[in-house]
Amino acid sequence: MRHLLSTADLTRGEAIRILDTAAQMAATQSREIKKLPTLRGRTVVNLFFEDSTRTRISFETAAKRLSADVINFSAKGSSVSKGESLKDTALTLQAMGADAVVIRHQASGAPHTLAHAGWVDSAVVNAGDGMHQHPTQALLDAYTMRRHLTGGGTGEGQDLAGVRVAIVGDVLHSRVARSNVQLLHTLGAHVTLVAPPTLVPVGVEAWPCEVSFHLDEVLVDQRPDAVMMLRVQRERMSSAGGGFFPSPLEYTRGYGLDARRLGMLSERAIVMHPGPMNRGLEISAEAADSPRAVIVEQVANGVAVRMAVLYLLLAGDVTQDSQQDKAGQ
Repeated sequence: MRHLLSTADLTRGEAIRILDTAAQMAATQSREIKKLPTLRGRTVVNLFFEDSTRTRISFETAAKRLSADVINFSAKGSSVSKGESLKDTALTLQAMGADAVVIRHQASGAPHTLAHAGWVDSAVVNAGDGMHQHPTQALLDAYTMRRHLTGGGTGEGQDLAGVRVAIVGDVLHSRVARSNVQLLHTLGAHVTLVAPPTLVPVGVEAWPCEVSFHLDEVLVDQRPDAVMMLRVQRERMSSAGGGFFPSPLEYTRGYGLDARRLGMLSERAIVMHPGPMNRGLEISAEAADSPRAVIVEQVANGVAVRMAVLYLLLAGDVTQDSQQDKAGQ
């Protein structure tokens, strides 16, 4: 694996390998000393052109737990705010010897450009690009589902065949939904998107999933094993000429996960959310804080999954360098 840009690029075997490696990484985090020496001497750059808290801190923690050196780059207060292009920023990182670049960018396709334009030799990890992809979020979601829905334990070696997943809410603006649909399909799960018609993307019929406009029907008829609530991304919406739904109250009545809908779930069903949550809009406080919710666990699992991704991208280089060093002695 040279880069991680999209879940569409992952085969079933590659996805399971990442999830299995994440399980091994998670096991090390229960030790008193959590650091591993695996990536000592490597440099990971977090290149964030969009605001982020969870993802940036998660990647930073993952890299440090693997003993890598970490450079955090934020567009605000940098030369980017003075007009510097992505190319010039990339060339600067290349000159500094970055081994991996974790990039979040508001433009869909920016990570792909960075990986293939020849500006850097580094491994590139997509930490979210526009409304396109967020592969490590989908991987941590799949990892969480596998732990809860495949008969206990880590689920090592298993896929998600037969698991039913409902992804509910602002699908139109959600890179998390796109990434999850592709990855979950690859792993054998059955996915249903649930959203108002105004928040369903054009061309969704080509996606490997079902689409419904009625949440209650999906909860009753399909009995999903996992219900993933998507954040309503109001920052990507414009009310000019009319919004995407009449009012927050109407949205909550039609598509919010409240106590009533929580009671409709099967006994083993889990509640998920990629965060940050709009409590009282797409999810009620009762649902978010219920024993079914694995939202905080998703954050913890994100560190293990991102450790796995960085390890698989860079550890081969470490082994190669080690062999070269021994040959030169």
